[in-house]
Amino acid sequence: MKKIFPVITVLIFLSLLGIIFFQILWIKGSLLSGEQKFRDHVAMATYQASVDLMSEKGNLIPLTKKGGFIFPSEGLQRDIFRPTISQRYSKDEIRQIIRKAFEKQNLENIPFEFAIGSTTLVVEEMQSDNFVKVYNDSANNKPVVVPLEPSPGSLSEGLSADEVLILIVPHVKSFVWQSMTWFIVGAIVFTIIIICAFFITVRALIKQKKLSEIKSDFINNMTHEFKTPLATISLAVDALKNEKVINDREKMNYFTGIIKEENKRMNKQVETILQAALLDKQEVQLNLKKLHAHELINSALNNINLQVEEKHGRLNVHFGAANDLLMADDVHFTNLVSNLLDNAVKYSGDNLLIKISTQNTGNTFKIKIEDNGIGMNKETLSRIFEKFYRAHTGNLHNVKGFGLGLSYVKTMVEAHKGTVKAESVVGKGTSFLLSFPLIRA
Repeated sequence: MKKIFPVITVLIFLSLLGIIFFQILWIKGSLLSGEQKFRDHVAMATYQASVDLMSEKGNLIPLTKKGGFIFPSEGLQRDIFRPTISQRYSKDEIRQIIRKAFEKQNLENIPFEFAIGSTTLVVEEMQSDNFVKVYNDSANNKPVVVPLEPSPGSLSEGLSADEVLILIVPHVKSFVWQSMTWFIVGAIVFTIIIICAFFITVRALIKQKKLSEIKSDFINNMTHEFKTPLATISLAVDALKNEKVINDREKMNYFTGIIKEENKRMNKQVETILQAALLDKQEVQLNLKKLHAHELINSALNNINLQVEEKHGRLNVHFGAANDLLMADDVHFTNLVSNLLDNAVKYSGDNLLIKISTQNTGNTFKIKIEDNGIGMNKETLSRIFEKFYRAHTGNLHNVKGFGLGLSYVKTMVEAHKGTVKAESVVGKGTSFLLSFPLIRA
């Protein structure tokens, strides 16, 4: 798992980058394609508008003299008078014709600016109000220029165009973005979903990796915890087979006592594991009764006294709480206090000192258990209540257990409607503060 995890994480990460990269390319390509398509529609609408402008009646007006006769010498210069678009249409009429052409291309609400220009003179005969402004902004606006050619069947058919229609749709890209809003939103949502899936997958892998490590640690600890008493029992049984031991009642009692104690130790470990399983299934039923907490704490202190004496340590007890009446389960309440005291002994340094104090704050009963042991760093402190988690003790190898003690403490405290908080400084010690709701006598 340790070797596969980084590879899987890298592959998932590269896949995510690939998907995001192709999403960006797709959006970019769609924008370019959409912009070109939009410009094509504008060009077709402009051409249609030019056709409509030139197909209106009156595009040719014969010019005659008052005498009704035109001399041939005047030639073509005066035989036909071709009125300009600006002479035939008002600005609003031209806008209306262009708007109709836009509607045919499904460009109903697209704004535009236009001008009618002459091919012979570099001037505009007619222009919309904002034409000059958008025309000068060449970076964002590209004009469409269409010659106004005489319509087929008219008297001027075949003559070269002397006018052009110049049309500009300002900020084409903004309209393309608007038209593709839902596509882009969909792409972004899809990308977010992929990122979330990546995050969930990696988190699941990390959790699985941690569970795998916890399982390995648990199996190693359990093997060690059972192997030691089994080896001791095996040696004691072999000793009992010795004739000298058989004939010595004192030695017989000594070795049978060892077997009994190691058997109790194994039973205790089995009970701890079974208890953890029951906690997982939430099948532990508390037998809550009105009890005095000080009596239960004293019971836990009696259980730990021998271990403290073996380490030449001291117990400093101060019961400052005037009211200690709680709704508690005597077995589990005593066990949770015993677990905290046992940890204080396990992780102690030289000159072991354990301080236990109680006090009332409002309607709560508080227990504080302090030690001057090896302490914990912030990372360890944040995880001590996790099941199977065990703090690294460096070169200290005499600490045994499955990492279930503090998990049990937290579960039982919460089952008693209480809270538990831990504080620690490396090299100075650890303190646990437990709070429980009081009941009135």
